[in-house]
Amino acid sequence: MLNTTRNFFFLLLLVAAHVHAACEDPPRRGVIWIDCDLQGIDLRKADLRSAVLTRSNLSNADLRGAKLNRVDFSFVKLNNARLQKARLNAAIFVRADLTQANLEGALLDGAKLGRAKLQRALLRGAKLRNASLYQANLAGADLRDAQLQNADFTQSNLDEVDLTGSDLSGATMKEASLEDAILKGVNLRNANMERTNLLFADLSQADLSGAYLVDAALTETLLDGARLDKTLWTDRRRCSPESIGSCD
Repeated sequence: MLNTTRNFFFLLLLVAAHVHAACEDPPRRGVIWIDCDLQGIDLRKADLRSAVLTRSNLSNADLRGAKLNRVDFSFVKLNNARLQKARLNAAIFVRADLTQANLEGALLDGAKLGRAKLQRALLRGAKLRNASLYQANLAGADLRDAQLQNADFTQSNLDEVDLTGSDLSGATMKEASLEDAILKGVNLRNANMERTNLLFADLSQADLSGAYLVDAALTETLLDGARLDKTLWTDRRRCSPESIGSCD
């Protein structure tokens, strides 16, 4: 019995030593940093493709221009991190905290950001084509000129976001909230906005051709100059091809 107990504690020590050593491993492709404290780390232009960083703390980290394709950032703290022009295609950010992170010009095509925190994040000019942002919180985020084609924002919080000039064609925004959001000149062709909250949103000059707006909330929504060519309206009417600013 005594030997069994000793062996058990020895095994625990080996596991603890291995975990600690992993956190000290140098940055490289496929590195495994789990539960590591990496606050403020400088990883500019580092190649961490396919790495596993789950539950680690990278708050205030510098990852500008880093190669981070297919990295697992699940449950990672990245608040205030700098990720400008980082390559993050197919990366996983499930429940990650990216509050006030700077992702301007980042490549996030096919990324998974389900339930991620992105409040007040900077995503101007970022590419999130075919990305999944189910129930993500992007309140107050800057998404100007972002490429968001076919992205999934189902049930996401996009209140007060600035999407000026972005491309949301084919995007799914079912049951999302965009209250007080700015969508001036946004491409929303064929977007699914069923039961979307657009209260007090600015959609002036937006292109909603072929969009699905059944049961969407449009109280005090600004639609000046918005194109509604064959848009399926809130009451299931199909707007005429010439509709501009109102569903005729």
